[in-house]
Amino acid sequence: MQREADTPEWKVRNESGQLVVELTGHWTTDCLSIPSFTPGIFQNIPGNRSLSFDCTKLNDWDTSFISFLWTVLREADNAQIKVDTQGVPPSAQRLIALLPSQFHEAPSHRRKPPQVLHALGSGVTKALEVIGTTVLLGWDTLRSGFAPKRGQGRMRIRDLLSDIFDAGPSALLIVSIVNFLLGCILAFVGAVQLRKFAADAYVANLVGLACVRELSAVLTAIIMAGRTGGAYAARISTMLSNEEIDALRVFGIPVTSYIVLPSIASLMLMMPLLYLYGCLMSMIGGFVVTTGMLPSVTGIGYWHQTFGAVNLQQFEFGFTKSIFFAIMIGLISCQIGLNAGRSAADVGKAATSAVVVGIVGIIAMDAFFAVIAMVIDI
Repeated sequence: MQREADTPEWKVRNESGQLVVELTGHWTTDCLSIPSFTPGIFQNIPGNRSLSFDCTKLNDWDTSFISFLWTVLREADNAQIKVDTQGVPPSAQRLIALLPSQFHEAPSHRRKPPQVLHALGSGVTKALEVIGTTVLLGWDTLRSGFAPKRGQGRMRIRDLLSDIFDAGPSALLIVSIVNFLLGCILAFVGAVQLRKFAADAYVANLVGLACVRELSAVLTAIIMAGRTGGAYAARISTMLSNEEIDALRVFGIPVTSYIVLPSIASLMLMMPLLYLYGCLMSMIGGFVVTTGMLPSVTGIGYWHQTFGAVNLQQFEFGFTKSIFFAIMIGLISCQIGLNAGRSAADVGKAATSAVVVGIVGIIAMDAFFAVIAMVIDI
């Protein structure tokens, strides 16, 4: 328990025109309350006076005492009072001597107004830079694709087959589940609404057209962007952090043909097949829900209505979109992986960026294809 005599206190007394700051007690941080100096106490004192310290009753002290003295010196300097520190303990005088001789107010950090044009210009410039580097990577990859004809190929068939397995058979389960549930959802929503108008048979048209034309291609591409695209970016960024990319360049092995080309080629081969498989699974999901909810629709009638509504042109349109989706996912994922940092945290950032940019790019590209389909009347 702290005694009353040990409580840190201060007072200012006037001795023959000289101001004396008297300090008593323990000035340590373990005290419950360290008194603060009164701001502006010297402002209304007339005449040219001096200030000294009386520390005869001062006991222990630490940095809290130095902080108090710093405040006193600042107030005295503002009031243009001369200070004599001879009464302060010698060790405290040495610490005070290390402080600046002139006192400056801390600069005020004013919040700058938002620079909208600067931010917009920086964003546009960065986006154009990313698009440019991705296009150059695609061009180099395309050139390396014809390298085997000139006897300069560096892509290994083993790497291509491994990427094909990762991008194709390994993704069948999640593609099946997502597209099957998608067909179930569309059939359920369509059955609830269309049977109000006695149009039960057109549920098959809804499921078939929606999945073949748009949803199966888009959802399959999103699955591949999150599953395979993120894996590509993480793999390449890990190789970059382990200096494997640098080793390939030292040996003169093109990174585009050795790493990027098999990644993009495997996606281009597997994505259209996964799209067709996703269309089949979504139709099966719609078949299960439709025949279960609508007694008037038979199994044969469902498939007859589906094949009558969905023609070959719709499959060609979705097939073409899936190829472009595959090229975009492969290029973006590899580009982000090659531009990633070399730390362990950058691997996760590269995978996350590849997934996010890939999904946004898929939606934007699908909107572009929708405009094209409207123009050419598909």
